[in-house]
Amino acid sequence: MCHHAANLASYCGSCRACNSPLVAGESGHLMEPAFKPGQMVRVNLSGMQVQGVLFHAAVTDAVGNIVKQTSENPAKFLVKLLFSFKGVNEVEVPAERIKS
Repeated sequence: MCHHAANLASYCGSCRACNSPLVAGESGHLMEPAFKPGQMVRVNLSGMQVQGVLFHAAVTDAVGNIVKQTSENPAKFLVKLLFSFKGVNEVEVPAERIKS
């Protein structure tokens, strides 16, 4: 962990200057996004509702690609899913629901 973030808990990227893991909201470093556009990821959609579609508990490993980061604090990303469910093929997902 970056020495400036020793007392913070959730990781969301790395410092471009020293390559240490960073924590959401940490200052004093040049933030690298946790995920990059085009990167293939798995997302946990369990319990999420998107455009009127409720994803059931079994949808914990939906495969998709990062489109862009939509929010920094909290970190959220737009993910284009490799499947479409009732017309939904893009979802905005908090970083903690995404794994590479």
